Amino acid sequence: MKKIISLIAITFGLVSCDLDLVPQDAISPETFFNTENDLLLYTNSFYNALPSAEDVYNEDVDNVVKNSLRDELQGTRVVPTSGGGWSWNNLRNINYFLANSGKCPDKKAVAKYNGLARFFRAYFYFGMVKRFGDVPWYSKTIEVLDQELLTKPRDSRAMVMDSVMADIDYAIANLDNSRQLNSVTKWTALALKSRMALYEGTFRKYHPEFSLPNADKFLDACILASEDLMKNSGYSIYKATPTTAYLKLFSADNAIPDEVILARDFSDELQVYHNLNYYTMTASYGKPGLEKKLVNSYLMADGTRFTDIKGYDTMQFAEEVQNRDPRLAQTIRTPGYTRIGENTPLVPEFGATVTGYQLIKFVSAPKWDTFSKDITDMPVFRYAEVLLNYAEAKAERGTLTQADLDISTKLTRDRVGMPNINLAAANANPDPYQAQQYTQLKGTNTGVILEIRRERRIELVMENFFRWDDLIRWKEGQLLTKTFKGMYFPGPGSYDLDKNGKPDLVIYEGTKPTVAGAQLLKLGSEILLENGAKGGNIVVNGHITKKFNEARDYLYPIPKQERLLNTNLTQNPNWE
Repeated sequence: MKKIISLIAITFGLVSCDLDLVPQDAISPETFFNTENDLLLYTNSFYNALPSAEDVYNEDVDNVVKNSLRDELQGTRVVPTSGGGWSWNNLRNINYFLANSGKCPDKKAVAKYNGLARFFRAYFYFGMVKRFGDVPWYSKTIEVLDQELLTKPRDSRAMVMDSVMADIDYAIANLDNSRQLNSVTKWTALALKSRMALYEGTFRKYHPEFSLPNADKFLDACILASEDLMKNSGYSIYKATPTTAYLKLFSADNAIPDEVILARDFSDELQVYHNLNYYTMTASYGKPGLEKKLVNSYLMADGTRFTDIKGYDTMQFAEEVQNRDPRLAQTIRTPGYTRIGENTPLVPEFGATVTGYQLIKFVSAPKWDTFSKDITDMPVFRYAEVLLNYAEAKAERGTLTQADLDISTKLTRDRVGMPNINLAAANANPDPYQAQQYTQLKGTNTGVILEIRRERRIELVMENFFRWDDLIRWKEGQLLTKTFKGMYFPGPGSYDLDKNGKPDLVIYEGTKPTVAGAQLLKLGSEILLENGAKGGNIVVNGHITKKFNEARDYLYPIPKQERLLNTNLTQNPNWE
């Protein structure tokens, strides 16, 4: 039986209370918190804060694009009246536990579960800081008449992140050092510290407008946390056949414990499901597909750059996906693709992908294709991310060596038989295609940082909204304003996508033709090309003007109602 993280908030009515309310049906400290089992039972509710399956796979920034755009991409965000992510329910639950756990006479258990609570408090505040910047720091529950705390102003981001790091350090020191797929351990805490410290260090480096100090301190913390996990945890990159290993890692019903540090667990037996297969194969969820710039970023199988090839930008599908980094063919449908357990070759279905590059990452066997009936586990933390965090932090810190790359990026590339990044060669000849995208990046390590960003984008695509966080911390919001594109077609006509001698797709004008076995798309309505009948790349949402306000959009606004209730809350820059 698969072990399921407990998502039952049992009698914890307090977790749904607002910040300024005393829980009416809270567990009484006089009758609870007396045994280790009480502490376990209560802290099970903290796991509700982890991403849902949809939060893991439902990326829609500039890696994976859909037939609609989020407000963040259109530049149409407004100051909300309420909500908007300004929610403190999870924090109240955590602080209530920390205030009462000491009643348990088993002090070893208290330290362990306090470590778990402080892991989740760090996780909570990291999300709040990413979204809002400065936020009030609360380390205890608030009573209904405590006007001083209820009307507290925002604490500085610097102060809050220092407190977050203290919490995660406590968690690292007190959590179990066992490896458990569905429970937070010391290794999960180190992975979170690696993630948080890299984010904060690079955000401070690339956002001088916020005048945040000590970027290097956070980069160093990322390096040390990553090193600890790399040297002492026993995790490794899952390896099998290079042409299938990456795909198998994500299509496995049970998360692979060699590499996955923490996962959301799903089970047919316990009827706990998600919707991934259905999401990738129907028109119901935006028809997701990889964006052209990402497809172009996959290297050739020999490690050379695809975008250095003459005419790369007008290559048609069957040609452009040949001899590429094997992860491309394990992320999207390419010629010869078959479903797990089947042997019928399938081409991309344009009814299910707006770019033509149809996703197969996380896609499992056909028996799980029914609506909300999929059971593949969803990784929340995995070892590959830690390796990439380490390489990037070392590069940004200016201390990266080839030996560092050999213990980090080499491992993710070894999985699929790709050559490692060569530090000297990358810095001597930075990729102009990548450099054109990342406009804030300058300095002696530009070339290798570009390659690490390439590796990160490819390895972590479609996971945990990493791409949004990456563009925000690198100050590259301008990439969200670019036209999103898909496959290249020279114009109307018949196309054999897998080169088996039969047409798979017909792009037509005028009267709809009859072509057996082919998908039929009318130019100008069912498919849009850059230059119309003269051809070009598929254009996605070309009618929508996208905007990103560099002076405003790296943070979200504080809701109006919150500022009316607490007049000491200031608004984020340019959201007035």
